[in-house]
Order: sequence, then C-alpha cells, then structure tokens
Amino acid sequence: MGSKYHACATCKHFSAERMEGVMNYRCIRLGYETKPKYQFSCWDPRPHIISLMKKEGGE
Repeated sequence: MGSKYHACATCKHFSAERMEGVMNYRCIRLGYETKPKYQFSCWDPRPHIISLMKKEGGE
C-alpha cells in the first residue's frame, strides 16, 4: 500500500466532526480517534480515491 492516497482521511470509515470549535477525527469502523495522515492496513479507500488511483495506473 505505497499509494500517496493511503491515509485515514481517504478511507470510507473516516469521520471528521467539529465539536465546540475543535475538529475530532475518528475511525467509525474501529471506533477510536485517529488523524487524517495516519495509515493502517485496514484502509478501505472511498470510491473517488479508487478512481484517482486507477487514472494514475495504481492499484
């Protein structure tokens, strides 16, 4: 998974929500806090990310 797109922010399980003026990032599937740039092997890209990867000849 060496893709430049491989990050929590591009995963379909990533959630970003502003609460009391602070951004909270969570993995809905795993149920814990994360950061947009983190990378995990359970990554499941959003459909538009898959399209971008295919256009660039990636995975």
